[in-house]
Amino acid sequence: MTEQLILDISPAPPASLDNFVAGANQAALQALRQCSPGRAVYLWGPPGAGRTHLLRAMASQDDSRYFSSDTPSQPIFDIATDDKAPPSLLAIDDIERFDEHGQAAVFALYNRWRESATRPDAFTLLVSGDRAPKTMSVREDLRTRLGWDLVFRLEYLSDAHRAEAMQQRAAARGLQLQAEVLSWILTHYDRDMNRLSALIDALDNYSLVKKRPITLPLLKELLANSQTQSSS
Repeated sequence: MTEQLILDISPAPPASLDNFVAGANQAALQALRQCSPGRAVYLWGPPGAGRTHLLRAMASQDDSRYFSSDTPSQPIFDIATDDKAPPSLLAIDDIERFDEHGQAAVFALYNRWRESATRPDAFTLLVSGDRAPKTMSVREDLRTRLGWDLVFRLEYLSDAHRAEAMQQRAAARGLQLQAEVLSWILTHYDRDMNRLSALIDALDNYSLVKKRPITLPLLKELLANSQTQSSS
C-alpha cells in the first residue's frame, strides 16, 4: 500500500483558532480573535509556523473567502472592483507566490479595503507572507500596503509547545502518543508544524492499516517505508 493510500484513510481535523497552539504567537492569535471588519492583519514567518492554519481557520467563518497562489486571482480582482458588497473576510495566503496578475488584484483589494474601512461594506483583510513587509519580493506599491495595519511575525513553537500541538492533533483523532514516541519525533524530525501534523495523521492511518498500536518501532517503520517509496 502506498503512502498516499495510507494518508487517505481518514481526514485531518479542520483548522480552527481553538486547535492552534500559539506558543510565542499569542498576540497574533488574540488579534485575530478580536479582528473586525475594517481591520487588516499581515502575518509573516517561516514555513510551518502556522500562517496557513490561521488564515484557513479565519476563512472558515460564514461569508469568508480564502485565496492562495494555487487559486485563480481573477475573483480577487472582481471583489476589489465590483459594486457588490464584498465578503466580510478575505484571506490571501503566501502573497510572495502570487504572479503579476495576482499581485495586481491584491493591490486593488487593499485599496478597496482602505476606502471602505469606515463604511457599512467594510471587511477584514488577512494576508500572509514569508518575510516582513519591507523585504517582500512583490511589487513596490503592494509591499507598502502590507504594513498598513497590524503586522505579526509568527515564530516556531518551542519543544514543549510542539509536544502540546502534537498531543492535541493526536487527541483530535482519538489517539494518545507514548512519551518515547513524542520524544523521538522532537529529537529527530522536522520543526515544521505542517510536517509534524502530517506525520501524526500518517502514523494514525498506518496503525489502522497494520492493525498495530502506535509505538516507536511502528513510527520508524512508517518513516522507513515512506523513504523507500519516495526514492523508488
